[in-house]
Amino acid sequence: MGESRRDFLRKIAIAGAGAAMVANPFGQAFAAGGNKKVRIAVIGTGGRGRLLLEHLLIIIKEGGNCEISAICDNYQPSLDMAVKLCVKYKSKVNTFSDYRKLLKDNVPDGVVIATPLHQHAHITIDSMNAGIHVLVEKSMARTLDDVKAMYDVHKQTGSVLMVGHQRLFSKRYLNAMDRIHKGELGEIGQVRAYWHRNKNWRRKVPKDKPELERQINWRLYKEYSAGLLTELMSHQLQVANWALEQVPVSVTGTGSIRYWNDGREVNDNIAAIFSYADGTQFIYDSMTSNKKYGCEEQIMGHKATMELETNKLILEKPPKPKPAPGIAQLISDIKKDTFQSIPVGGASWAPETALKYNGEPIYNSQKGDGTKEELLGFVDCIRQGKNIDWVTAEGYNTSIWSLLTEQAIDTGQKLTMPEKYII
Repeated sequence: MGESRRDFLRKIAIAGAGAAMVANPFGQAFAAGGNKKVRIAVIGTGGRGRLLLEHLLIIIKEGGNCEISAICDNYQPSLDMAVKLCVKYKSKVNTFSDYRKLLKDNVPDGVVIATPLHQHAHITIDSMNAGIHVLVEKSMARTLDDVKAMYDVHKQTGSVLMVGHQRLFSKRYLNAMDRIHKGELGEIGQVRAYWHRNKNWRRKVPKDKPELERQINWRLYKEYSAGLLTELMSHQLQVANWALEQVPVSVTGTGSIRYWNDGREVNDNIAAIFSYADGTQFIYDSMTSNKKYGCEEQIMGHKATMELETNKLILEKPPKPKPAPGIAQLISDIKKDTFQSIPVGGASWAPETALKYNGEPIYNSQKGDGTKEELLGFVDCIRQGKNIDWVTAEGYNTSIWSLLTEQAIDTGQKLTMPEKYII
C-alpha cells in the first residue's frame, strides 16, 4: 500500500519558512530499510542520463548503500562519456547497447530510464514485467495509451514507478506547498507559469553521419516528442496541479513555429490555459527565441503570491517600512517642536527605498533542485518495496494532460480527459 500526499507531508514534518528538513524526504517517510545494497542500472546516457548517473555516483561516494550495476545506450559516444564518468568516480560497471540484454543478463533491482521520450513506455513495461523497479524521466510516454499502459503494468506488478519530477523532492518546493496547503496565500485565484529560452535546441550531428539527425535531435520531431509541452511544460503543470491539489478539467492552447524555421516539426512557442473544477485557471506559455523572463511558477492567492523558481513570497499587504533616518528625525523634531539641520537629498533621505518591497524568501536552505533527493527516494522505495502512490499519480496526470495539450493545440479545440484515462 502507498501513502497519501498529506500523510507524506506530515511525516517529513516541514514546519514554517525556516524549518530544516532531512536531506532525503523519504528517509522520514519510511522506517530504516536494512543493509541491502540496492543495484541500479541507468538506461539512456545522454545529457540527462549522465546527470542522473553522476548524482548516483556521488551518493555512492558519500556512503549511500547502493551501486551502479550497469549502464546502457545504443549511441556509442554517449555510452563512452558515461564510462568516463564512472572511471572518474572509480566505479566499475557493465555496459550494454541493448536494454533487453541488460534486463536479462544483469537483473538490477531498479532502473533509471533517461532515453528519448518515445522509448520510455516499452523499456518501463519490460522492466516492471521483469520485477524491476523504475524511475523514468518525465514525461512518461509519447502517447496517451502508452502512459496508461505503463500505469496499469505498475499496478499489476506492484513495481515501484516514479516519474522524474524532481521538484517533488526539492526542500524549497516541499516547504512552499506545505504553506500553500495550510492557506498562507489565501484563496488561490490563478496560477501562471512560463519557461523562456533563447536557443534552438538543436544538437550537432556528425558530418559523416547525417542519418543520425533524427536520433540526435529527437526533441524536434513529433514522432519522438511533443517538444516544449513534454520537455518543459510538464514540469510546471505538475507544480500547478500540486499547488491546487487538483487536476485540470479542460485545456485549450495554441502554438506555432515562428522563429526556428529549420525543418523541425514541434512548435517553438506555445501558450495554454488549463481550467480546474473550482474555477481556478493555470495560464502557461513557453518560447525558445527570447530568454528575458526565464522560468517561473507564480501561485497567486488573495493574501500573497509565491514565485517558486526565484524563491519569493510577496504579501498583498506588505509590512510597513521603517522611515529612513532623515524622515524619522524630522518626525521626532516636529513632535518636540524643535528643528535641526537635516541633509535633505542626502543618503539619510530615502523614502523611495524605504517603500520598496521585493518580498521575502520562501526557504533559505535550498541546495540543488531535488534531483539527488529524488534518487535517494527511489533507492529507499526499492529497499522497502513500497510505492508512493501520490507521487506516481502526479507524474501520470501531468503526462496525460501534457499530451492532451498537444492535441488541443493541433485541433484548436478545448479538450477534457477521456474517461478511460482517469485513475
